[in-house]
Amino acid sequence: MTSDSSPTSPPDTGGRSSPSVQRVIDAAAEHGLTISVVEYPAETRTAAQAAEAVGCAIDQIVKSMIFDAEGEIVLALTSGANQVDTDGLARAVGAERCGRADPERVRSVTGFAIGGVAPIGHDTGVRTWIDPHLLTFDEVWAAAGTPRHVFPIDPVMLVEMTGAIVADFTD
Repeated sequence: MTSDSSPTSPPDTGGRSSPSVQRVIDAAAEHGLTISVVEYPAETRTAAQAAEAVGCAIDQIVKSMIFDAEGEIVLALTSGANQVDTDGLARAVGAERCGRADPERVRSVTGFAIGGVAPIGHDTGVRTWIDPHLLTFDEVWAAAGTPRHVFPIDPVMLVEMTGAIVADFTD
């Protein structure tokens, strides 16, 4: 399956400029998917920045958020329009509580810095949950390893690639 459409036409770098982006491209290829990574001159660190750059609804932006659930690092893939309810995520994970992981822990587990955490290509295995709102779209946009690189993907394919559990954990 190939995902290569883009509502706008910035240069497609294919990720050749960054080892982090290459890890994302390679992780997709391991699942038989060729992704089209797009680099934007301005940061796409926040959901609002990404939606503006891409030209899509903020709901179509995948926020890859890393949480610490009683010592276990977990990934919450959330629509850009939604906020994670940490109590709801803790219930989904099966933990008493969870909170945002500190930046050093995020980098050590995923290999990515906050603002560019991709949903795939992590240095270690991370259990993943996905916001069901993302599954209402034919295409969503996710970070590709840096604050300036993103890629479009079918959200069903994203679930398959990440092994994400669909759960309601947003406010």
